[in-house]
Amino acid sequence: MKALLALAATALLAAPPALADRPGAFDYYVLSLSWSPSWCDIKGRPEGSEQCDPGRRLGFTVHGLWPQHEKGWPEDCRTSARDPSRRDTRAMTDLMGSSGLAWYQWKKHGRCSGLSSQDYFALMRKAAESVRLPEVLDRLSRDVTLPAKVVEDAFIETNPGMRRDGITVTCRAKALQEVRICLTKELQPRDCAPDSRRDCQGSFLMPAPE
Repeated sequence: MKALLALAATALLAAPPALADRPGAFDYYVLSLSWSPSWCDIKGRPEGSEQCDPGRRLGFTVHGLWPQHEKGWPEDCRTSARDPSRRDTRAMTDLMGSSGLAWYQWKKHGRCSGLSSQDYFALMRKAAESVRLPEVLDRLSRDVTLPAKVVEDAFIETNPGMRRDGITVTCRAKALQEVRICLTKELQPRDCAPDSRRDCQGSFLMPAPE
């Protein structure tokens, strides 16, 4: 019996990576839009992030474009694709707020896309451009407190193809954290899988950009 168990353990260790961790093996994307003022208040300014430099007045920035399964998601996939250069990550600063975030998102999520780093960043930019930001939120001039439904309604009104089940609003420390939008591989709006729907409960603070 011990010999059989040892043989089974050896076979498991030698097995190829699970399908969930293979580049390109996923069902849809989540475009995550971070509300920069909240992130800067909680973490960015204490760490001296360039994203929070005075005068930048960033509102929504792209946190990432995440490959998703209908249940769960892949991350940190092994890939033969070359990592991006510093120039490549620096070119994403206008969209993402910092080059460091661009590198981290490639490492954790982009390697699972089955794309080269350049194509992944290009797709992320295209996904962001496909979503119109509600002007009433993106140009906020004062702090407001509101529920997730109001944020969802604003995105749906500005992007008629979206539906409520295709948007998730998250919060952290009682402040707006992210708006996550589910997209097909062709970047068309779709419903999020049940495990990706985790709306913030109650009302939260949406601090204005500084």
